[in-house]
Parts: sequence; structure tokens; C-alpha cells
Amino acid sequence: MTLSFWRYTHLTLAVFSAAFLVLASVTGVILAVDAIQEKTLPYRVENFEKITLGETLPILRKTYPEITELSVDHNQFVTLQGIGQENNDVNAYINPKTGKIVGTPLKKSDFIQWTTALHRSLFLKETGRFFVGFISFLLVLISISGFTLVLNRQRGLRNFFSKVIKDYFAQYYHVVLGRLALLPILIIALSGTYLTLEKFNFFIEKTDTEEKTEMAETTTISKKDTESSILKNTLLADVQKIEFPFSDDPEEYYIITLKDREIEVNQITGAIVREIPFPLQTLVSDLSLDLHTGRASILWAIILAIASLNILFFIYSGFAMTLKRRSSRIKNKYKPEDSIFILLVGSENGSSLRFANAIHKQLLAYGQSAYITQLNNYAVFPKAEHLIVFTSTHGLGDPPSNGSKFIALINKTEQKQKINVSVVGFGSKAYPDFCGFARDIDVVFAKQSWAERFLELQTVNDKSAEEFVGWIKLWRTKTGIPLSSTPSLYNHVPKGLQKLMVLDKTAISDTEHTFLLTLRANMSAKFTSGDLLAIYPANDTRERLYSIGNHNGNIQLVVKLHPSGLGSGYLYDVEPGSIIKARILKNAAFHFPKKASKVALISNGTGIAPFLGMMEQNKKKTAIHLYCGFRKATETVLGYEKFAAEMIQKQQLKSFHVALSRETKHHYVMDLIKRDADFFMDLLTQGGVVMICGSLAMQKDVEFALNELCVARATMGIADYKANGQVLTDCY
Repeated sequence: MTLSFWRYTHLTLAVFSAAFLVLASVTGVILAVDAIQEKTLPYRVENFEKITLGETLPILRKTYPEITELSVDHNQFVTLQGIGQENNDVNAYINPKTGKIVGTPLKKSDFIQWTTALHRSLFLKETGRFFVGFISFLLVLISISGFTLVLNRQRGLRNFFSKVIKDYFAQYYHVVLGRLALLPILIIALSGTYLTLEKFNFFIEKTDTEEKTEMAETTTISKKDTESSILKNTLLADVQKIEFPFSDDPEEYYIITLKDREIEVNQITGAIVREIPFPLQTLVSDLSLDLHTGRASILWAIILAIASLNILFFIYSGFAMTLKRRSSRIKNKYKPEDSIFILLVGSENGSSLRFANAIHKQLLAYGQSAYITQLNNYAVFPKAEHLIVFTSTHGLGDPPSNGSKFIALINKTEQKQKINVSVVGFGSKAYPDFCGFARDIDVVFAKQSWAERFLELQTVNDKSAEEFVGWIKLWRTKTGIPLSSTPSLYNHVPKGLQKLMVLDKTAISDTEHTFLLTLRANMSAKFTSGDLLAIYPANDTRERLYSIGNHNGNIQLVVKLHPSGLGSGYLYDVEPGSIIKARILKNAAFHFPKKASKVALISNGTGIAPFLGMMEQNKKKTAIHLYCGFRKATETVLGYEKFAAEMIQKQQLKSFHVALSRETKHHYVMDLIKRDADFFMDLLTQGGVVMICGSLAMQKDVEFALNELCVARATMGIADYKANGQVLTDCY
């Protein structure tokens, strides 16, 4: 089951039952405090647990001429009903050691009785009892779904009580207190549900009453001498009630109700005459009542009061988390068919979306009908007058994952009216194909009869707010719409960064310049091997991306430490136990293929991280062949070989091939590809998939080697296989 299922289940149950849980929790706190207060009354004697009936009954019979009944309540207060020395009626708390009266039983106050009735039935009698029981059952489900969410957040039962990553107050304490209060709340819910079911006779045994009576009569036990008298060996603490004989006639017996049975005892010999064990239902009912009310233990009553207060906090914090999550969603005020301004966004990691969203909000503020969506949602826009494209470029001039269909959609979707078109490209001049995909879009638009170029293609390097403002000034001059040209409005580190805990980090050496970093994300994080981690090491707009491997539910990165490297230096300086802020970005275009029968993974040093996770997650045992290029046979490389051997043994990896470029007998990944030419051509022609991760230079060389093989075998070129989704790349 997915995380979304459990989250929405948890939320739906909480929303449905929130008002009633508030009522039950408030009254529960009051009743728990009342139970605690009862425990403080001075009617219990010291060493009560050691007093036997053999000690106390002779004293009581000597002190009181006639005793009708003796009872012991859940507070271990002993109540005697009978006649005193002065022929007066007695109904009082007594000291069982001396027979002295120590207090008078008091009725519950009207307020406590009112609160109890409200807690049990909402003043609706049987209907109310049923409804309260149903809410108790919903609380069971809420507890189970909450437990599942915490398990998912903490990455398993082993880490259940590990340190929680703090994003904000409501989230942090919802998890921390939830772990501590989970068991008490579950016990409250289960016991409340059971008591309601019992109230409606759900557990009545389908047996004849006469048969039960007859069985009780057949359990007669032979008399024992007074030395082994049951009275001498029975503790008063185990007694609930004693009905005294009316006279000294040996045929008149003590009727003693213990916690698990009822016995009749000969008053002369102390022998058990008859024993009737209580059915399991009665024992479970008593236990449920003890657990639900806290009547048997002051410590448990305190825990119940705290748990009830926690339920109130969980209702607040849960709704606070939900509102915060919903507030971060992008919302369109207008429908696409009614909008004059259409903003289309192509973004691999959300940076382009941030700029586009800022424009969208301003257009709405100026009363313009504007609609924002991703490139792949391109369609006919009947009222559009302006179409603005904000797009990044992925890899070597490739589209971002949410823009892979865009150019094809443009060519087959004809707009019905003339539309002003503007294209803004985002990229980095560090790469040879700077804004390559934006340039391709601009060329395609130029060929459309309905598209009128509104501005020349504008490019933005390294998410520069200053360069973006340059486009804004040109666009607002022509439209007259006064968009803000203040760079600070667009120049900020993305909000809502996730907090990740550093679990482990390997060291570098003179021969090894790469290190493995393991991070734990919070519960709401969804990621898989092949996704990206974006960090902001200088706390500005400069972003660094790293491919993620999913290792036992944690994030694993393989990073090369560069001299004066902004991102790698930052990551190498973090220590286990510390917290870093980052974003996890979906990279659907580089997820492990679900239907391919055979997959070849190709990487150089740092590109191996997602492949390690893909092998670990390969439970379907797809045939994976891993090709890696390293400089030397370092300890890290030997570690990869050991891991690969384990994966081969588990049938989650088919083969592992290593190329070492700085050893005596050096060779490169491209040499391995040429060596296994038949394998690669068979893989591609049979519908297999090649995945490439690492440096752009390595990607270029690998694609060149594969393309040569394709040309030599007179098959489709590498570009065709990429278009088919058979060659996937994630290189930087």
C-alpha cells in the first residue's frame, strides 16, 4: 500500500471523528483526573497486598456482631456493611487489620456523573453508546494508520524511536508525541470498542443456561482441614466481594467473589464447597474497564490523562499539517479555455516553475486571466492571446521530463487564432548545450502559422534573477502590464526545504577522492533510485544536484570531492547526526524501467549511486548488467564489487563489468561496450534499455560508441532508441 493511501486514510478518519474525539478526550481527561484524585484519599491501609482473609475475618466478626457484606473496590478501599456494637447500621470504609471505621463512601459528584454520562453515551442512551463505540473503533484505525505512517517516516521498526527530523512545530511534535502516546491511545480505543460491543451483547455465548448451572454444580471440591484453609491463603487484595453467612450453621457458607472466580467456603473448616470460574468474557471485560478508566492504578490513570490530552494536540497538529500542505499547492484561478495568458513550464527540478509562478501570481493580481501548467499539458487554448514558455534544458539539449512530448504536441495541435509567443530558457553556460531545448522550441514555434513571435528568445544563466528581470522589462514594455522588475522578488532559495539527517559518511584518502553519504528523509518524502537531491550550499540561488540511490529506504549519494567544490565540499564537511536542508526532485525520466526484460547500467565513478539502489530494489529479478568506469581499484571499488557479488547471488544482478583507466592494463567503459557489441545490439533490438549516469563527457563517449555499433549493424541510430525510451540518461 502506498504512503498516500495511509495518509489519506489517516486524514479522512480524523476529519470524520474529530468533533467527537475532542468531546471524548476532554471528558476522558476529567474522568482520569477524578480517578487520580480517588487514589489520594486516605482509606487504604499500608501493606494491603499482604493481608489474608484468615487475618481479617476473625477480627471483623469479633468487632461487628453482624456483617452482611464486605467489598474491596479498585482503589483497595474496604467497605463493610453490617451492624455495629451499638446495634447501629454500618456502611463505611474500614481498616481491615483493626476493624476501625476510617471513612464514609461518598457518591460521585453531579459533575462527574454528568461527565461520565456524556463520555459514555452523549446523553443519547443506547444510540449514543453505539456511536461512542463506533468512534472508538475509528480511533483504533487512526492509531494503526498513524503507526504505519511513522514506520514509513522512520524507515522501519528498527528506527521507530530514532531521532525525528524537525521541519516545523506541528509536524515534529505530531510524530514525537505520536510515538510515545501510540500504545496508550490504542489501548483506550480497543478497550472502549470492546466495552461497547459487550454492552450490546456481542459476545454472548450461544449455550444453554441450564447447562452452565449444572457444570457449576459438578465442580464441588472435597473438604480440607483447617491447616490448608482457603481463608488463610487468600489475599484480601484478590477479593472483590464477600457475602457473609446468616448464622453459625455449617450449611451456611461464605460466598467470595475473587477476580477470576466465585467460591463458596465452609465457615468452620475453610474448605471450598463450590467453585465457579468466570468465563473469559468476564475477565476481558474487567481488564478492559481497568485499562479504559485507569481505576486500578494511579500511574495508568496519569498516562490515560496525558494520552487524552495528546489526542487533542494531535487533532490540532494534524489539521495544521494538512493546511500547510494544501497551502503549498499551485492553484489556478481560471480554466485554460477561459484564460488570455497561458504559462507553460518545463522544469526538471522546479526552478523554472518558481520563476513562472511569480509571473502567474502578478498577472492574477493585475486582474488578468492567466493559467499555468506543464509543457506536456499543451492543448488548444481558444481564448489565449499570449503564450509564454519557461523551460530548462536537461542533459545534452534534452527536454525536462515534463516537456518530453511538447514539441510533438505543438506540431499536431493547431491553435485557432493568432497567439503572441514568448520563450524564456533557463540553463547553465557551463554546459555546451546552454538552453538547447528552449532554442528547439523557439525554432518549432517559428514554423507555426498561428504563432507570432512577441519577443526574441531570452535565456537565463544559472537562475540569475538579474537576467530574468531583463526579460520582464522587455515584456512589460510591450504589454503595458507592470510586472515587478525587482530582482529580490525572484532571487531566493526555494522555501520548504526538507531536513535530512546525516546517517553515515565515508572518508577520502590520497587514492580515493569519492565518498558515500547516507541521509534519512522525513516521512512525507517520496523518492526512488534515479531521483535527484538539490542542495543550496551557500544558502543562495546556486543549486547543486546529485543522483539518488535508495538504500534500505535511505538516500545514498556518491560524491567526488573537488578542490574548492561548492557542493562536494559542503557535503564532505557534514558529520553523522547533523541536519542538512535540501529538496528531493522527481526524475521520472530516469526511473528503472518496469517492463524491460534486460537492462544495461553504465556509469563512471559518481554515477553509480542510483544504480546501487536500483539493484537493491530489483525484487522482480530483471536481468541487470552493470558496466562501470573507475580510475583505480580503490577500497571503494572493491566495496562495489563485493556488493555486486551479493546482488548476483540474490539474482538481482546478472553481471558486473569494471573498466580501470589509470591501472597498468588500463581500459575504458567504451572498450567494454565494443567488446560486448553483440550483447548491446541484441539488447536494443529486443526492446531492452540502456541507462547512463555520470559525467556529460562519459555520456557523449558512450552514446558515440553505441551509435557506431548501430550504424555498423544497419539498425536504428542512437537518437531513435532515445526517442523510444530505450536509452535513458542522467548526466551532469
